[in-house]
Order: sequence, then C-alpha cells, then structure tokens
Amino acid sequence: MTSLSSRPIIGIRDSGAGGLTVARQVRRLLPGVSLYYFADTANVPYGDRDPAEIRHFAFSITHFLQDHGANLVIFACNTTSAYALGPARQHFEIPLLGMIEGGAESALSTLATVTTHPRIGILATSATVKSHAYSREIMQRCPNAQCMEIACPRFVPLVETDAIDSAEAFDACSQAMQPLLEQGVDAVVLGCTHFPLLLPTLQKVAPEITFIDPALGVAQQTARLIKSTFDESTLNQHDGTEHYYASGSAEILQHWIAKLMPPSHLPQIHQAPVFSLNQKTVEMHSLLS
Repeated sequence: MTSLSSRPIIGIRDSGAGGLTVARQVRRLLPGVSLYYFADTANVPYGDRDPAEIRHFAFSITHFLQDHGANLVIFACNTTSAYALGPARQHFEIPLLGMIEGGAESALSTLATVTTHPRIGILATSATVKSHAYSREIMQRCPNAQCMEIACPRFVPLVETDAIDSAEAFDACSQAMQPLLEQGVDAVVLGCTHFPLLLPTLQKVAPEITFIDPALGVAQQTARLIKSTFDESTLNQHDGTEHYYASGSAEILQHWIAKLMPPSHLPQIHQAPVFSLNQKTVEMHSLLS
C-alpha cells in the first residue's frame, strides 16, 4: 500500500449523499481515522450517464482526494464501481475499494445457511443494471445463484430531495419490488448507496424480504486493510476529523450529514471542483456552507 502519510486518511466519493451510508459504517469501525468525503452533487445522478463520463468523474475525484492526502479511496457508488473501479485500480497506486464485491459477498454469506441455490434480487441504477456487474460477481462466486436486476431511476432523486417518506417513494418502491416478489427472491441487494435511505419504505412494501446493504461489508474490508497496514497506535492518536466537499448544492448533503453522521456541530462543506468530460477547465463553485 502506497502511503502519503504516516497515518490513515480515507477518501470516500459518491455522486451525492448516498455514500454517507458507507461513511457512517467506516466511522463506527474506525472512529479515530480522518475522512474526506466528496459529493459530486453538480453531476448527480450518475445512473443515466455515459460510462466514459462516469470514468472521468471517478479518475478526477480520486486525484482530488489523493491530493488532499487520502491513502485509500472508497468508491461509495455502485455505478462508479461497476464502470470505473477496474481501470482506476490500474492507474492509481493507492488502494481503491468498491461496492460490488462487498455487496455480492454479503448477499451470499447471508443466504449461505438458507439455500445452495439462492435467488437474489438487485435494486440499482439503470447504468449499474446495464453493466450486469452484480450478476457476474455473484455467479462467479456461486454458479448456482439466480440474479434479477431491477433499474430504479426514481430512487436517487427521492433521496436527494429528502422525499423518502412520500407517497411517491412508496409507489416507486412498490413498482421496483413487484417483479422481485413475483419471482420469489430470497434476498434483495441495495445496489446503490442511496438506496439504504429508502429501506424503511422498502420494508413496508416487502416486510418478508431480507435486504442487503453492502456498506457494512465494505467498511469491514476497509477496517481490515487499514489495521493491517498502519501501526495500531496511529489509529487512536487522532480525533477522526471529517472534511466534506460538494461540487454543487450542499443543502441535502448537510441534511443527511446531520442525520447519519451526527457531529457536535454541523461541519462546513467546502467548495469542490466541477468535473466535466466536455470541459478541459475546472469550474469552481462559490464556497458552500
């Protein structure tokens, strides 16, 4: 592991607030480690974007986090993990972790004592579904598995507008779950980091279903890597500072930070560059607070 610092600094990036579901698990397991969180709110959602754009965002934001000292970066975005993690791992020397591997492992381990022929549903963005990344990863690990992937283009906007308790959210969750319930799936992977924020509504729609949030598995993987790389004494010497950046609106990010990462005071959200595949220059938004 290439370290830019004698202490661990974890970068976490997502298109918006969804990656906070990963950040909260990392913070729970590694309370003394500094976190840098980048929300690409100027470009959210990623679900209908071209793969070339997704890879450009991934490389640009990873460079940004590395320049700020991160010596491990989590792609806390399933769409980015599906399209950009492999190429990025070949480009960057620091470890990069994604969501797909952890989600597949969590689903199969959860069902290991239930069935040898698991039927697994995946709720994800349109882009993640088109990649078939989850089906490939699950079936490589368990050839007897059956996978059914459902695109949920309505989900991310519901989270990013804090409409998770609305009638529209219930309708969207019902629509997404109907084909999975008809197929009798054993479990459903929440294949976008925004989707756990809709979990209470999903559980109302399908109380009998086991929902898998990959965030905990990814956080556990992160903790193992950090603890095997850095001296244990460095993990508790610091106060676990958090630094937040947004490339667009910060309002909804601030809202979810307060709910998911309750600090003693609301942190400042700093200006971040806006990365565009069609622009060589980088725009800077005014300071976000």
